[in-house]
Formats: sequence, C-alpha cells, structure tokens
Amino acid sequence: MTVYVLCFALFLVGVYGVLTKRDLIKIILSTGIMGYSANLFLILFAYKKGAVYPILSKGEEIKAMVDPLPQALVLTSIVIELGITAMLVALAIKLYEKYKTFDITKIRRLSG
Repeated sequence: MTVYVLCFALFLVGVYGVLTKRDLIKIILSTGIMGYSANLFLILFAYKKGAVYPILSKGEEIKAMVDPLPQALVLTSIVIELGITAMLVALAIKLYEKYKTFDITKIRRLSG
C-alpha cells in the first residue's frame, strides 16, 4: 500500500510543477514526472507477489503469473510520452526563438 501512496505522491509532485512553475523547461519536466508515475502505477498494479513471468514451457505446471497487458500498455505509454515531450520541446524552442525567454508570464505580456 505504501508504494501506491508514494506513486501518487510522485504524480502530485508533477502536478505541482505544472501548476506553479513559470519556466517552460520545468513544466516539460513536470509533465514527464507525471507520465513516469502513471507508468509506475500500471506496473505496480500488475505485480503479484510470488508470481512468475508469463512464459510457459512444455511440462511446466501453471503457477501465478504476472499480467503482461499492463507491461505492454506501459511500453505504448512510453512511446506516446516521448512524442509529447519532443513536441513540447520543439514548441519551447520556437517560443524561445520568438520571445527570447522561457518565462510564461513574460511570453503572455509580449504576445500583445
């Protein structure tokens, strides 16, 4: 139960960073932290104590196995997060080229 609470606390750290920071780079890192905590939660959700990996051999009896579906979802989520992070970094670079700052409040004032 403690690991779930720590995973939720990690998510809240990401939410705090997104809502309170004014620097675009810190906001991008905070969204990454939120994604990592969601992936960690999916992996923790699929864990079973004493379970084995889901590969069966001939003549082996079936024991408790770890669910492979959340692992596949996490792999998909990692790829999606990579695309989102790349898009946010490209957007931050373009904003920096135009306004010469990463500060959101200054960008809002300069936008006219």
